[in-house]
Amino acid sequence: MDTHPNPIAKADFIEGMAKGMAVLESFDTERQRLNATQAAERAGLTRAAARRHLLTLAHLGYLDTDGSHYWLSAKVLRFSGSYLASARLPRLLQPTLNRLAAQTRESFSAVVLDGDEVVIVARSASVGGQRLMAYGLHLGARLPVHATSTGRVLLAGLPRSAFSAWLKGRELARLTPKTTVDHKGLRAEVERARQDDFCVASEEHELGVHALAVPLRNMQGKTVAALNVVASPDRLEARILQTDLLPLLLDAAREMRPLL
Repeated sequence: MDTHPNPIAKADFIEGMAKGMAVLESFDTERQRLNATQAAERAGLTRAAARRHLLTLAHLGYLDTDGSHYWLSAKVLRFSGSYLASARLPRLLQPTLNRLAAQTRESFSAVVLDGDEVVIVARSASVGGQRLMAYGLHLGARLPVHATSTGRVLLAGLPRSAFSAWLKGRELARLTPKTTVDHKGLRAEVERARQDDFCVASEEHELGVHALAVPLRNMQGKTVAALNVVASPDRLEARILQTDLLPLLLDAAREMRPLL
């Protein structure tokens, strides 16, 4: 059974396009420069096939090269720019993120689930104050689901069977000494997020970074995104969390629900 969110008939599937996209997606924050052998390994292709795709993508302007290694060019930003200009969700969320940042002088993000990562689709840095912004938390940044407050909230929004399918056979990378890497532990964290309707992740993605997230649901009750705040440890102390930041996020989620 095809579990892809958008199934397609085999006759309509363009194999070459899929391989080209696999090569393009081989570039990430960990490996920003790849040669043909490395791209082949990451995309699951032969070296000869990967080389042809790399040469084609460079010819089209999506990659730059020194003749040996390849890296993404600025042209790939056309896709993200078009998405941000046309996508409904970021445009709906941005005013609320701006208001929360102005109100608290903290940093807020809206995030969606994409496979084993979460993607920041809207964000607003703190206004005139706190430095607290984890490394790489820019618009379009992709973060591991299992180690983030938003990821756990989004996993909690899945049916339990879908979460079990997502987790089955998946290796959970250790990013800091505090990262939850065993399945039993992650199941417990996701269940807690499901029961509490919020999640706090402390130093699991990056040391010194503490984040609080709540689900963003539509009128049908489906979790479509997550809203989070990255804050200093003293701001996430239990008493302050309960009386300050959490109510703000929950109120914002309720206000946005009719729009989502």
